Amino acid sequence: MPQRARSVSIQLAAHFERLIATGVLRPGERLPPERELAATLSVSRGSLREAMHELEAKNLVERRTGRGTIVAEQTESVTELYSELDGTDVTLDDATELRLIVEPRIASAAALRSAPSNLVQLEDVLTRSALHPDADTSLQLDVEFHLLLAHAAQNPLLVALCTMTSRWTETLRRHSHTTPEGRLRSLEGHQAIYQAVLARDADAAAAAMNEHLSAIRDVIARRTS
Repeated sequence: MPQRARSVSIQLAAHFERLIATGVLRPGERLPPERELAATLSVSRGSLREAMHELEAKNLVERRTGRGTIVAEQTESVTELYSELDGTDVTLDDATELRLIVEPRIASAAALRSAPSNLVQLEDVLTRSALHPDADTSLQLDVEFHLLLAHAAQNPLLVALCTMTSRWTETLRRHSHTTPEGRLRSLEGHQAIYQAVLARDADAAAAAMNEHLSAIRDVIARRTS
């Protein structure tokens, strides 16, 4: 995919949001001081500060005088949702049905709410997915794409639902990544979703997600029949 022009602050915001979304940076973790972090990353403090302002606006970090920048804790509602879902006895069919209901809405919301840094994150996943990764890496990138799309929807409850449905359906989804055809279908579906999100077309994004999930379901059905 052709890379769009990216400002340094957008790249930084995308970098840190991905680290937070994927759990590399954990809630409550303190980032290095601004001067030190800027020097380590070879960027200006102005660009870093602008990126941190975006992350703060997304409630991903907290910045307080004398305390520095800290990865934000999950809200009580999100924590409670994870707790309830973790203790739920979920069948694969129920989890798959929930995914079919929730993920088109996530794609639609992402088309309306995504920031430039969210688009950068999705682009980067697609670029890595196009490098013909092995089955395990392809599955990891698949999960990451859907997770970052949920973050682009700017609703932490949707992120929680996406995280749990990915966990519940991971074994089944693995079947779609065991062959080159399955990995290609996954990439093509993600590219179509991304293009609709990039165009700010909520209906097209939801339709692309529906088509993607249906295509993957067909691939899995052929593998397991």
